[in-house]
Amino acid sequence: MEPFRIKQAEFVTSMTRLSEYPEAGLPEIALAGKSNVGKSSLINVLANNYKLAHTSSRPGKTRFVNFFRINGSFFLVDLPGYGFSRAAKAVQEGWARLVEGYLCSSAKLRHVYLLVDIRHDPTAEDRQMRDWLVHYGVRFTVVATKCDKIARSKWRRHTDNIAKKLSLGRGTKVIPVSVPMRIGCEELAASIGEALKPKGNDGTVESPGLIDDRRDN
Repeated sequence: MEPFRIKQAEFVTSMTRLSEYPEAGLPEIALAGKSNVGKSSLINVLANNYKLAHTSSRPGKTRFVNFFRINGSFFLVDLPGYGFSRAAKAVQEGWARLVEGYLCSSAKLRHVYLLVDIRHDPTAEDRQMRDWLVHYGVRFTVVATKCDKIARSKWRRHTDNIAKKLSLGRGTKVIPVSVPMRIGCEELAASIGEALKPKGNDGTVESPGLIDDRRDN
């Protein structure tokens, strides 16, 4: 079977409130994380389009939920980065309402990839995001970015620490990723491909043509 690839990607819309939700009705894969964790850069390298998602030297600039149509068949959703301390409290609260509202209301959300910096302990905001995902029954995978910043021999220790601090199940996979070195990007793409496969009531994978309208919980 051919590995999952992103062959075509296009920006569709930015959502500032839930009433602006796109009407295409496609399955959704979302990326969440701190404002400086590298979400936009990761989206660009996955899509092999370095102008697709805007990257900024100013953390916290993105305040929208951005939708990118991928292969004409699903949305890759870039959630606004959190944890930027210099943002006004009202702005931070607005981000939180928008993100939590999206997580609890999207009927098409299949999976969230929670990005954390491999070099540091998960923050309080990372833990809050993990709690939201668990509370709303959203499947998720943790991705440890910037793994090129530490020695490969230390990856396992750091990913195990992240799993422990986020209270993940024993043996839960945390994917180390480096955008500059292209480390982990194929594994992440394959994970997205698997997440998009709808499952039947007995847990078996159905034909990709039988995607239904329910969130795949």
